[in-house]
Amino acid sequence: MKHKFTKYLAFAFLSVFLFTACDLFNNDDDNEKPQDRFLVSYEMVKSYLPDYINLVFNSVASDNPQINFIQENIKNGVIVYKIKYNTVFKGQLKIASGLVCVPTGGGSYPVLSYQNGTNTLHSEAPSVNPDNDLFLLLEFVASTGFIVVMPDYLGFGETQDMFHPYLHKESTVQVVLDMLRATKELNANYLEIEQNDKLYIAGYSQGGWATMQVQKEIETIHAGEFNLQASACGAGPYDLNYINNYVTQLTTYPMPYFLAYMIDSYTRLGDVTTPITEIFQEPYATKVPTLFDGSKSGEELNAELSSTIEYLFTNDYINNSTTDAKYASVVSTLTKNSVTAWKTTTPTMIIHGMNDDFVPRQVSSNLYQDFLKEGIAIDKVTWLPLPGYGHQTGIVPSGLASIKWFIELEKESGE
Repeated sequence: MKHKFTKYLAFAFLSVFLFTACDLFNNDDDNEKPQDRFLVSYEMVKSYLPDYINLVFNSVASDNPQINFIQENIKNGVIVYKIKYNTVFKGQLKIASGLVCVPTGGGSYPVLSYQNGTNTLHSEAPSVNPDNDLFLLLEFVASTGFIVVMPDYLGFGETQDMFHPYLHKESTVQVVLDMLRATKELNANYLEIEQNDKLYIAGYSQGGWATMQVQKEIETIHAGEFNLQASACGAGPYDLNYINNYVTQLTTYPMPYFLAYMIDSYTRLGDVTTPITEIFQEPYATKVPTLFDGSKSGEELNAELSSTIEYLFTNDYINNSTTDAKYASVVSTLTKNSVTAWKTTTPTMIIHGMNDDFVPRQVSSNLYQDFLKEGIAIDKVTWLPLPGYGHQTGIVPSGLASIKWFIELEKESGE
């Protein structure tokens, strides 16, 4: 996401002093350290004063009017921490990472967990690049009275030595929930901040899909552990079979690395057993397994592939991927990692740009209609279309709409 936000932030950073990076969790006395199950360590990354946050918001408000509402609710400064925490992947212990942003000052604060969108660069994980435009905006949101949490996902941050299990339901849900558990231990045992039991979740693109998966998992399995208040899901590829069919029926597709990322991930997981040469044409069948090493951006990856569908995929895959038995593992894996409507009890907002040609808006509108078919009231599940916005241009409007809604819900609950 490159826009005027970057320019103003660069200017503002020259004007304001920040405290940066000190290790706050090096205690050699095991008798004094609480016994944490999830939290491994934490360190302060930086802090912001309210005046600084206001300065930045003032500089970008003309391009993003909804920031005004958020700015009106600034109450505190913010301290940003990087945490390391225990999680599990395929039965093995992993030490994952992410950012936790806490408000300064007294009060009892809910948690807001944000799941970021598709990323292929190790250098762009939240804990590695907390100065990313979107991550900065989210860090500032803590000043309105939320403990903002941003997991790196597996394959990034402390786990960048492994592949990223892209759009893999089980590991995604696990890494998000375990970070929430680690955040609770951080606030209860080490920081002078009171975390209440309320949880809000949001995300965009892959993060919208991840948020919906986490929501369903909490409601159906972990409702006794997490008190979920609301969920805002932006432009997620919820129905992966629909996405696969949609793309293979196009003449050209502007983001070929999306599908290559997905197939490569599922192949590495062992879920897709169809030979890659049956899916991608050469030279792409040979290239795909070498591309996703964390060093290439989406633009660089697309340049290695073809946006012309008949060149990228085999003719057989284009015509028979849903019917031929040789592709059964693809269809079953896409089905297993899709998310379908259920009788949700959580206020849910589904957001999508109407000009999105990366993730078609029908995926979101279909899911919304499926929720209504489940008997969910329209005041429980809200459909928020963003006219005129594409996939990339919809990131900030979706995020601002989510945050504004969460602030409003918090105000209503406090009345």
